[in-house]
This record gives sequence, C-alpha cells and structure tokens, in this order.
Amino acid sequence: MNKVILIGRLARDPEMRTTMSGMNVTRFTIAVTRTYQDQNGERGADFINCVAWRKQAENIAKYCTKGTQVAVDGRIQTGSYDAQDGSKRYTTDIICDNVTFLGSKNDNNSYNNSFNNNNNYNEQSFNANQSNDMPTSDISEDPFKDFGEEVALSDDDLPF
Repeated sequence: MNKVILIGRLARDPEMRTTMSGMNVTRFTIAVTRTYQDQNGERGADFINCVAWRKQAENIAKYCTKGTQVAVDGRIQTGSYDAQDGSKRYTTDIICDNVTFLGSKNDNNSYNNSFNNNNNYNEQSFNANQSNDMPTSDISEDPFKDFGEEVALSDDDLPF
C-alpha cells in the first residue's frame, strides 16, 4: 500500500504548467513540522515536493500562496533523470489525490477573505478525480438557488 497524508504550509508559491496534451499540472512544496524537538527546543521541518493534476492543479495555483496551510492525501512516487552534467539525479514526489485548504499564513488556520464572504465553511476540498468539464461557481453563491421547490422528506423515505 502506498498512501501518504501530510499537513503543512506551502514553502513557496505553487507553479502551474500545462502539458503538451493540455493537462494542467501544479508543483508545490510543503513544509511539514517534525514531531520532535532538538536540544534547543526547536522543531525542524521536512520540505516535501508535491504534484497535483487537472482541476485540482488549477485550484491550488489560484487559491494558494506561500504560507497557505494544506492537507495532502496522495502517494509517493520516485524517479530519476540524468542531469546536464551527466550525473544521475533522484526525485521523490507526492502525487496528490486530494488537497484540502486549511488556511493561510496570515489568518492563523482560518480561511483568507476570499473564502469567508460571510459563510461558515470549515474546509474547502478539491478532489483530483474531478472532471475538467465540471462547472465551477463562486462559493459565496447559493448553488441550489435555481434548483426548484423544496422537497419534504420523512425518515421513512430514507434507505438508511
């Protein structure tokens, strides 16, 4: 099983690119605080490279900046390449299945103003499996406003 769950802050602004086939890919690095303290009582951090694809890549590039706190759910992928000087380089990346925005550096674990807009959202999650064809809307807008009349359900109507 290859499963990774990390919580950390972006160490720098994410970088989004588009592949030749038109697919968006965003690379970002998160700093994850270590659980133990050194002799001076300070905690170190590990800097983990992450890769997100498609719609999730767009959302990370659009809404995250250096210092944003995120939870990453994904898998480890290793690789290697030959550098220009002829040496072999090894890479380790987290391929993101799901990235949850937890907050930014400036708002101390709460959403920045673009997410608050008088709504009580505890988390905003973007799944890597979302289709690129899926329409998006402003989260401050009621997504069900044009849905129709209210439907009354009783407990007997529910299958569970």
